[in-house]
Amino acid sequence: MNEYVQRVIHNTSEKHKDQPEFLQSVTEVLKTIEPVVKAHPEYEKAALLERLVEPERQILFRVVWNDDKGEVHVNTGYRIQFNGVLGPYKGGLRFHPSVNLSVLKFLGFEQTFKNSLTTLAIGGGKGGSDFDPHGKSDAEIMRFCQAFMTELYRHIGPNTDVPAGDIGVGGREIGYLFGQYRRIRDSFDNGVLTGKGLTFGGSLIRPEATGFGVLYYIQRVFEHEGLVLKGKTIAVSGYGNVAWGVCKKATELGAKVVTISGHNGYVYDPEGIDTKEKINFLLEMRASQNANVKMYADKFGCAFMEGKKPWEVKVDICIPCATQNEVDLSVAEIMVQNGTQYYFEGANMPATNEAIAYLQGNGVLVGPAKAANAGGVAVSALEMSQNSERLSWSCEEVDQKLREIMYNIVDVSYQASERYGLKRDLVSGANIAGFEKVAEAMMAQGLI
Repeated sequence: MNEYVQRVIHNTSEKHKDQPEFLQSVTEVLKTIEPVVKAHPEYEKAALLERLVEPERQILFRVVWNDDKGEVHVNTGYRIQFNGVLGPYKGGLRFHPSVNLSVLKFLGFEQTFKNSLTTLAIGGGKGGSDFDPHGKSDAEIMRFCQAFMTELYRHIGPNTDVPAGDIGVGGREIGYLFGQYRRIRDSFDNGVLTGKGLTFGGSLIRPEATGFGVLYYIQRVFEHEGLVLKGKTIAVSGYGNVAWGVCKKATELGAKVVTISGHNGYVYDPEGIDTKEKINFLLEMRASQNANVKMYADKFGCAFMEGKKPWEVKVDICIPCATQNEVDLSVAEIMVQNGTQYYFEGANMPATNEAIAYLQGNGVLVGPAKAANAGGVAVSALEMSQNSERLSWSCEEVDQKLREIMYNIVDVSYQASERYGLKRDLVSGANIAGFEKVAEAMMAQGLI
């Protein structure tokens, strides 16, 4: 390994021993961009990698709110403004008990490269809170969002930082957040958040965008590989917006999703989650205060495998769409044993580095999250464009732009991989293509 890359990985590991998710991400990215660093010795003199792995700004704050009984609760709020050399910081807000500094730093770091790959003028950021919206009333969620935005508003703006939704933050939460921002600022800056409702500046197909983007990514990869997507079977984890979008677009393109999963097990539907009734039921299920993936099995007479993961099902393509590190080495071994040939990431860093290495080492074609799931942030940036120009594009226009962006991500990933003699390595290709653009901008803007 290049001595400079090795030193930065070591020093980062020593400095951030208590942040495993962040260290996993940094290690994976820096190892794969080693050929670029070796070709540019000027990066070491400018301490480019040392700057790259440190967020430009880390904002932590307390969030105090009342529940419906009048009891006071205190949560921690975060906004990690990781890298803004390509544009305003852009990345989602996550409300989930698992949220901590390590998780958000890894997400912000990955977001920097993902946003670079879109070719849109957006930097990388991430934020959220350890607040759990599950089981809370609308009034409680509104009060929390208002308290959260009362601090966050100081640090964001259409040309500074533009948050979006993520796990636990959907259209309802974005609406409450935007309403509080507007009230505090006394200004209708609808470009300050994306994922908004259509009546106040939102974009069509935003909820489906990540899932749609994954399928467009796969479609383009298959074109490069001389394959056909139609007729392929797909295992999906999760049942949120990403899984929902995957089911919709896979059906449209002739593939078939046969699993969804939740925290307590998975559903296997061999007929496919491919009818309007089934796909729409995912929305109904998620909207329930007692949401449980078993509801799908009960309604449609499918098998529910309690306490298990969907990767034991034999399929052509695996697409994890739930959360980070759900695919470890043992899961990767099951995928290979089942004959899975294609693995594409709909969630952020759903697999460990060991799992990815095992899959690639056994001939599985891997599409990494920062490339395959870039559709969500791409449409968020398209929403920003519509807001700035006071436009509202049709579904067809947004969908076409999304497809073009995802196709380009695949193309530049293949090109970067081949340029450095890493044929068919889409993980390294995506990291290299994203890094090259960020590195060039960092060098051009000096020591900031």
